[in-house]
Amino acid sequence: MKKMYFVLVGAAALMACSQPEKSGEAVEDTAMADTTIVEESTETNIFGESINVDAAISVEELATMMATADSVPATVKATATDVCAKKGCWMKVAMNDSTEMRITFKDYGFFVPKDIAGKQIVFEGFAKKEITSVEDLKHFAEDGGQSPEEIAKITEPEEAITFEATGVVIM
Repeated sequence: MKKMYFVLVGAAALMACSQPEKSGEAVEDTAMADTTIVEESTETNIFGESINVDAAISVEELATMMATADSVPATVKATATDVCAKKGCWMKVAMNDSTEMRITFKDYGFFVPKDIAGKQIVFEGFAKKEITSVEDLKHFAEDGGQSPEEIAKITEPEEAITFEATGVVIM
């Protein structure tokens, strides 16, 4: 009987030693690491939240909607014209009036590949009319790889339609 007790105690001790000290945290860390890998994978074409690409409208339709509103929720299909060269933390699309709309990502929660200029994209979130400060415009210009001379030419705030995306799909 004593032998059986020692075998059981020994087996329990071995099992306890082989378990992570904080198993919940270890599992959580692993899950977070897997999520990060998926989000940063260059093989995926979905960034941020999943979106319904079939519900997408054109930038022209968005501009029409914004003519009578300060902000609107929308899913939009367009061609990326520019992307943040440092991290992919913003992108631009051409509007129908020869201006560009800057798209940022909700809570800085995801980035897009830096090489998507010229590609069709669908993005979902909120469009809003906004005045961007000179400081922010210079920051965006620097991130976009503009020269110091081009950045120095930025002297006025810009009023434009901006977009905060919760998800992006590269077509």
